[in-house]
Amino acid sequence: MSPDGNIANRRRETIASLRVRRVVVKLGSGTVTDPEAGLRLPTIRSLAGQISSALSGKGTSFVVVTSGAIAAGRKKLGMPERPRTVALKQAAAAVGQTTLMRAYERAFEKRGRHVAQLLLTHEDFENRERYVNARNTLETLLSRGIVPIVNENDTVATEEIRLDGDGGGANDHLATLVTQMVGADLLLLLTDSDGLHTRDPHRHADARRISIVENVDDESIRKAVGRRISTAGTGGMASKILAARVLSASGVPVVIASGLSRRSVLDTLEGKDTGTLFLPPGDVRLSSRKAWIAYARHSHGTILVDDGARKVLLDGGKSLLPAGIVGTHGEFRPGDAVSIADRQGRVFARGIARWGSLQVETGKGKRSQEVRALLGPGLPADVVHRDDLTILPPAKPTEPGKGAAPR
Repeated sequence: MSPDGNIANRRRETIASLRVRRVVVKLGSGTVTDPEAGLRLPTIRSLAGQISSALSGKGTSFVVVTSGAIAAGRKKLGMPERPRTVALKQAAAAVGQTTLMRAYERAFEKRGRHVAQLLLTHEDFENRERYVNARNTLETLLSRGIVPIVNENDTVATEEIRLDGDGGGANDHLATLVTQMVGADLLLLLTDSDGLHTRDPHRHADARRISIVENVDDESIRKAVGRRISTAGTGGMASKILAARVLSASGVPVVIASGLSRRSVLDTLEGKDTGTLFLPPGDVRLSSRKAWIAYARHSHGTILVDDGARKVLLDGGKSLLPAGIVGTHGEFRPGDAVSIADRQGRVFARGIARWGSLQVETGKGKRSQEVRALLGPGLPADVVHRDDLTILPPAKPTEPGKGAAPR
């Protein structure tokens, strides 16, 4: 948290220095929908007005990532409670998706803007060809002044819908991936809270909004997040902090602000003291491909390395060789994404394997000459080449084998 008392000036200077030209705006279920009334049409209209104003005045382009399809469908189908089975959730999403898009289309068309719908699943990010095709589609839409409206394809996605109910946490993650995909300068997470607070504002009258966060891993930030959950979705504050953490490591700032305010988008771009601004450390930014390796692909297994190999990978920018490997968790094939961890199972990198797990187990701890004798001369010397490896930001210890991409 920033000790600077002149918050307003600092935020104006910070936003101005970022030269924001492309923004991803994510709306959670608690922002887009109401448990009783269904879609919050005034909120969608307000968003359309703010984005249209920014498009006309500053030349900033926008991508919208939205939740709310299941909640909208539930209302339309007369379901009194959130559907519990995957089939019911997918049916509600199928019904609600048309209602949701119609609301966005009408809101933007009244302001002379066109929108386009993109329904994505994690597989669209996992496969490099599909990833590039989706990115090219988004770039083409943005170049023509069209506002893409992106949502998780809840009608076919099973893992995400099972874990995240109405797409809260899944869509926070989706917004993170889209931000990296389009090279956005800012992610704005609009929620039913006006930012991150020192304590739960619904339970503690003395809770204060945190204006600027300079270290997302600060212990006070972890305590402030707790396990608060949004009422309409299931993303909560924790998944938004994870998004901020991932993008901070990529050099992209994140703002968490109120989606119920009619000025959050414009006030954020003007550098006003609204919501919570998470600043990235220094001028560091992952390339699109490095970010794709680190966060867009599911890890199929984990490679454990000794201290020497860990140091070489972290400090030397080298490839991973079999001599420094001490073991594996899970099964993977050449071309699969893998996590790389120390002896204690703490993941510190992610990469694309050139060897399968059986080959790694056979060749671990051995020199190149021994490996060739065991596995043949045609095997690549590198288990993971440095061009296919991304170092992750420092994290709390993870369990061995738990190498899945952040969700």
